[in-house]
Amino acid sequence: MARFLVSNQMYTWLGRDFAWGTLTVNVLGAFIIGLLTILMIDKVQLSVEMRSFLIVGFLGAFTTFSTFSFETYSFLQTGDVTKAMINIVVSVLSGLVAVWLGILAGKHFFSP
Repeated sequence: MARFLVSNQMYTWLGRDFAWGTLTVNVLGAFIIGLLTILMIDKVQLSVEMRSFLIVGFLGAFTTFSTFSFETYSFLQTGDVTKAMINIVVSVLSGLVAVWLGILAGKHFFSP
């Protein structure tokens, strides 16, 4: 439900010419994974099972690799190789940066 709401809002704001909704939920999810990892290890010390539930369960449902793959494939099918390549590069790089920023934010706010 959260993914649907965020994606639709992005498409409302930016249009459907690009995979804005999927990109947003994946990058936001990557940031939250970084943030929660530090929070759960340094501050709350949740069990491995609970960490897995939150990260794999909730954030796995929030983010979506399959939609990213399908949208990239759709760009290729319609001959829009440029959009496909931009989607791949921007998604991967921004996801990595988002995890890193989430970890930095987590360390700033939650580490002793």
